[in-house]
Amino acid sequence: MKKLPIGVQDYREIVEENYVYVDKTKYLYDLMTSGKFYFLSRPRRFGKSLTISTLYYIFKGEKELFRGTYIYDKWDFKKYPIVRINLLDVATDNEERLKKSLAKIIKLEGERNGIEIKEEDYKFAFNELIIKLSQKGRVVILVDEYEKPILDNVTNKEKAERYREILRDFYVTIKSKDEYIKFVFMTGITKFTKTGVFSALNNLNDISLNKKYSQMLGYTQEELEYYFKEHIEETAREIGMGKEELIENLKEYYNGFSFDGRRSVYNPFSILRFFEEREFKNYWFESGSPSFLYEYIKGRKVTYEELVKYPVSAMDFTTREIEDANANIFFAQAGYLTFKDVRRYGFEEEYILDYPNIEVRNSFSKLILEANYGVEKEKIKEVNREIIKSLEKNDIRRMIEEIKRIISSIPYNLHRGEERYYHSLIYTIIASAGVNVTAEELTSIGRSDIVIEERGKVYIFEIKIDKGAREGIRQIKEKRYYEKYVGKEIYLIGIKISSKERNIEEYVIEKIKNQEV
Repeated sequence: MKKLPIGVQDYREIVEENYVYVDKTKYLYDLMTSGKFYFLSRPRRFGKSLTISTLYYIFKGEKELFRGTYIYDKWDFKKYPIVRINLLDVATDNEERLKKSLAKIIKLEGERNGIEIKEEDYKFAFNELIIKLSQKGRVVILVDEYEKPILDNVTNKEKAERYREILRDFYVTIKSKDEYIKFVFMTGITKFTKTGVFSALNNLNDISLNKKYSQMLGYTQEELEYYFKEHIEETAREIGMGKEELIENLKEYYNGFSFDGRRSVYNPFSILRFFEEREFKNYWFESGSPSFLYEYIKGRKVTYEELVKYPVSAMDFTTREIEDANANIFFAQAGYLTFKDVRRYGFEEEYILDYPNIEVRNSFSKLILEANYGVEKEKIKEVNREIIKSLEKNDIRRMIEEIKRIISSIPYNLHRGEERYYHSLIYTIIASAGVNVTAEELTSIGRSDIVIEERGKVYIFEIKIDKGAREGIRQIKEKRYYEKYVGKEIYLIGIKISSKERNIEEYVIEKIKNQEV
């Protein structure tokens, strides 16, 4: 059984040390044979660095490393001079150190290629490197984490803009040296605007939302079941779960990332960590920077309803710089939201946003409760345990009482009076427990407020402000929100919120009878 390449980002090491490699070389072949300048944005830990490494060895001409892959007998594997830049290596605490870091990277690339770079200025050093390298052949340029200095300062608008100017000055070299260049591939977490870092690099082809490359990074369902077949079988045996049941649980927990609103992929980091530990945990989310996210959510008062309320278009990703973008645009690029559906209006497409899977929904909801609503971590953990126990025992009243307890702990001045606020809050409380919950579930004649599906049971919530809880039950029945769940045990829950008390005042629970379905 092949090893799991957790944290391994070098293609040669993966091949030579017998790690699992999911063959993505068809995408790379298509890029290299159809164009020259490319940019791809994807969330962190999604395979961007491995993609850069794979391109590096292709352009180094190391054909035998690719035996058994799609590209092996299709590419000529000619050797080209390569500039490989990773902005994770730069200092971002002040402008002077950033400039010196860029110059240092260029000098080191010169040394690696047997060239002495004499220029001290980062921009002119880059010019010198490309021109001197071009004497060995047309140059390949690979850039990883292109906007790292900006992201490190995304909450400091003035500093982010100064760093953007430095990077703009640095990257314009790529455009001005077009005649010396064979191929350019750049990656990052966020996209850019027409007036941002790449304002002068107008020939760069952004494939981030290109349908053809939507599954270029991440694992498809077919790739998961083919390349990890032995790991799936062994894990299923160890944890006492059927193979098909395990695959369905993996799908709910780690699949769902979509970059075109049609096809989805698994988060590769979470999948690799899951097969290592063989336990369902929030691997990807907890490997990131929750302290930064905490400050971002707290500063902007982010709520679930505001994140998913409005569809977004491709244009929304290029009209503002990332520190000025709406929160939903930022989180969609960072991977905490994803495209759940796509709608076409004439020549325009709009994307419906939501959390990609249980892992992100669970972790992000906890973070929102803590940062936006001021709920203490220990209280969140306590209520999470109680909600899970309540669902295990089908004790709906206990669950609602726990939700009431959380709402009552939120400072009075943070509450808002509109109905959608309470939809968002109650959904976030339930989602923080890691259960299978959806909000605004679409039916043929309307949208149910909240739906929980757990252990073969379905709980449909309708929330009203200053109206009787029975009104919620009536609406669920009238609009037949339950029809899509026929065959399961279904419970209808009407909730009345008191605008005066700012909490749940009454609730009604009704099990739907077979003859009503």
